[in-house]
Amino acid sequence: SVCLLLLAADTQQTIAGWSLWAAIIILSREILVAGLREYLADLKVSVPVTRIAKWKTTAQMLAIGFLLAGPAGEKVLPYTTEIGITLLWIAAILTIYTGYDYFRAGAKHMVD
Repeated sequence: SVCLLLLAADTQQTIAGWSLWAAIIILSREILVAGLREYLADLKVSVPVTRIAKWKTTAQMLAIGFLLAGPAGEKVLPYTTEIGITLLWIAAILTIYTGYDYFRAGAKHMVD
């Protein structure tokens, strides 16, 4: 979360424009799912991590790695920043899916 915030606030504008929405989606889901997990933990309900959520985390970590490399990474691997932004959007799309999946699983227990 801190890396996404710092990349968005970076003076080089690593994450800017429409890509800010990908970061906002990811950060919002992290906060909401953390709160949901805390609430469900009080109810003694376990919400297992799904395989797609692991893929989301992988895409997100790779995106952050590419974006942190930034212009220096361009000298080693062309289009480093573009790869990072693409992976960030993939992570954001998976974030929406997994966030909904967690909410749906938790909603059953919240109603009870």
